[in-house]
Amino acid sequence: MISKELIDEVVASGPYCDSWESLCRAPQPDWFHDAKFGIFTHWGLYTVPEYRNEWYSRNMYIKGYPEFDHHVETYGPQKDFGYKDFIPMFTAERFDPDEWLDLFKRAGARYYFPVAEHHDGFQMYRSKLSHWNSFEKGPHRDVIGELREATLRHGLHFAVSDHRAEHWWFMGHGRDFDSDVCEPMRRGDFYWPAMPERDDGDLFSVPAPTAEYLDDWLLRVCELIDGYRPELLYFDWWIHHSAFKPYVRKMAAFYYNRGVEWGLPVSICYKDGGMAWGAGIYDMERGGQAQAAPFVWQTDTSIARDSWCYTKTLDYKDLAELLVTLIDAASKNGNLLLNVGPKADGSISRHDRDLLEGVGAWLDANGEGIYATRPWLLAGEGPTIAQNGSFSDAEPKRWTAGDFRFTSKNGDVYAFCLNPANPVDPAKLPSKGGDSDGVPSGAVRIASLASYHDHEVPPFHGVIAGVEQLGAGPVRYECTNDGLVIFPVEQRNPRLSGRHDLPIGFKIIER
Repeated sequence: MISKELIDEVVASGPYCDSWESLCRAPQPDWFHDAKFGIFTHWGLYTVPEYRNEWYSRNMYIKGYPEFDHHVETYGPQKDFGYKDFIPMFTAERFDPDEWLDLFKRAGARYYFPVAEHHDGFQMYRSKLSHWNSFEKGPHRDVIGELREATLRHGLHFAVSDHRAEHWWFMGHGRDFDSDVCEPMRRGDFYWPAMPERDDGDLFSVPAPTAEYLDDWLLRVCELIDGYRPELLYFDWWIHHSAFKPYVRKMAAFYYNRGVEWGLPVSICYKDGGMAWGAGIYDMERGGQAQAAPFVWQTDTSIARDSWCYTKTLDYKDLAELLVTLIDAASKNGNLLLNVGPKADGSISRHDRDLLEGVGAWLDANGEGIYATRPWLLAGEGPTIAQNGSFSDAEPKRWTAGDFRFTSKNGDVYAFCLNPANPVDPAKLPSKGGDSDGVPSGAVRIASLASYHDHEVPPFHGVIAGVEQLGAGPVRYECTNDGLVIFPVEQRNPRLSGRHDLPIGFKIIER
């Protein structure tokens, strides 16, 4: 069983100690840089009401919030039917981990990140630290254990996400009125500690987590590490609170030392200032980089704009937008972690499945230009300004046939036209007034692959031996002073045929 003594023993055993200087020497797993695409799932009690988003457990206790009124109207007053009363309804009767992983593998994912514990405090795994877990209650199944075995059977890398830190204040509003959160609480209870939520800044907000709470957080995470041996961990933002810093360092040293002991390369994905720079893998929630980064990074986003879990009112992104997010990340040295939310019964909705299978069909044709690639001299070109920073995907971009992203591998350059169905305004296309008379009908033009003109050196210095359309084979092309003009053909994959709004990939072969 996990204990503070065991954690201290593992940390003392090395080779990593609980200092940033030591932790920044831990290498990232080699496979992560090549994987490019992973699947994230948010699944827990918050899926039972199927209402708005995964913060239902917090918002149902805040007067004036839609969740508060919805809860009273649907289930009754919170003192009679609280969040804990969803547990018997969370039976997961249709949960089949192999069915999930079949889908994720068809989608082209190379790693999988289920949420092991969200802010609500319900553990989706077998635990000796609290009875409020999926093995003892609800579905009476070790969900994370089953998903781990299925992930490994399918040849994917297994990781877990832990969002426990925010539980310090997540249920606190339930103390503001007569609700079940007002029941006596002690360590290990479901709602404990339900402290006040403050809006005076995350880093030093008060009351700060106590040593008792932080010890409990550390034990829970290390229990998860030892019980399920994830290759990656992910943490939401609140571990960057100043009170967490020594505990995060100790957890990371424990985890990295365990990875050495297991012979398993491991790393931690973190957001904002959750860890010192270089001590893990930097993650940007719902956003991206403006240019190619000199470090490997990850963006996590969801197939819906308004929720990470399944609800009846999801504002879905379309397939083309999801593919552009993946291409854009790969062109800038990043990975995409794409979230899907299963229903409370354990099934995945038809719309979600169709989107994931669409990503998989596109990667079947174009994955050569995504997996194991590295950034090229330029990340991209085109008239449309790329998203930059976290939470920058609130509105879809209107990409054009003049917007491209580039990757490279084995001496070849890969160019992805982001939306061939939307012609670009000729006035927005760069032109040197050379031998090109605009862009021929049905063609696309890559300005960065122009021929030499008036002693100007273009970004691409090579001699083109051929152009292949990924998933379709060699295609006709013309080298001009204004750019490489390519004449795409129809996709061979019937799932992609007729979808002219989807990105098209080209392999530029050098002599």
